[in-house]
Amino acid sequence: MKIGLTYDLRSDYLKEGFSLEETAEFDKEETIEGIENALQELGFQTERIGHAKSLINALQAGKKWDLVFNICEGMYGDGRESLVPALLDAYKIKYVFSGPVTLGISLNKAFTKHIVRDAGILTPDFFVIHQVSDIENCQLPFPLFAKPVAEGTGKGIENKSVIKSKEQLNEIAKKLLKQFNQPVLIETFLPGREFTVGIVGNGHEARVVGAMEILYAENTSNIYSMYNKENYEDVVKYANVTDELLAKCTEISLKAWKVLNCFDGGRVDLRADENGNLNFLEVNPLAGLNLIHSDLPIIAKMNGISFKSLISEIINAAIKRYGK
Repeated sequence: MKIGLTYDLRSDYLKEGFSLEETAEFDKEETIEGIENALQELGFQTERIGHAKSLINALQAGKKWDLVFNICEGMYGDGRESLVPALLDAYKIKYVFSGPVTLGISLNKAFTKHIVRDAGILTPDFFVIHQVSDIENCQLPFPLFAKPVAEGTGKGIENKSVIKSKEQLNEIAKKLLKQFNQPVLIETFLPGREFTVGIVGNGHEARVVGAMEILYAENTSNIYSMYNKENYEDVVKYANVTDELLAKCTEISLKAWKVLNCFDGGRVDLRADENGNLNFLEVNPLAGLNLIHSDLPIIAKMNGISFKSLISEIINAAIKRYGK
């Protein structure tokens, strides 16, 4: 079987003049190499395709693959993650991970929260600020948490993201509106423990491979910001979740995974409220796959699953989903 690899290489965009923050979601060469090596060790033939524009050129040239392993995040707009799977659908080419509708919804955190809340899953109360005049209409009680509605990897999240006054809300919302040119999601701040849950598979066969608690070093803010993610080895520790707590994480995460129609593999982020009740924060159906630094491979390793085995489970889930 010939598998094409679609991805956004961070170094390519940095060479074009994009900033570190703009390219925070993109992958390093070692990530692509790790995935490719795992696929080849599993017996697959691989071909690197690259980003969406490279895919378009390849498709126009008549190239085809039996399956595409897609980890493209895209650069512009809230449909950026949907572009590659939509193109592959148009050419009837099978691919790994979720489809364009799921990726579009999951990127917009407010859309996602509407769906999971309607499904009866706990999630923090929220309000969306589309423009400066919306700020005064936010009536949620403090403290609050602010972040861009359609970003990942902690972009736009910092210590000041926890908001304790109307003045702070006004300041941070205006800043995020201007910086990211997109709506700002305001949520009730949850002060409890924080978890991320790894999932592989589809439908009733989807399973949690493990969950880990995110623990912050002393004198470090308990916010999974872009800085903390980039420097996790110095400021963050991860603890494997077991027993009854794992069962709770599993129940909520699998319900959200199925409701959002996620495919093959990814992560669900949870945080506890002041009463210890776990709440859904967001889903990542295009989870990072750096074999050393990304959360999903770390979770898998904590639970005795090698990177090669993780990639095998993901790709076999996709193959089975297509009925091949």
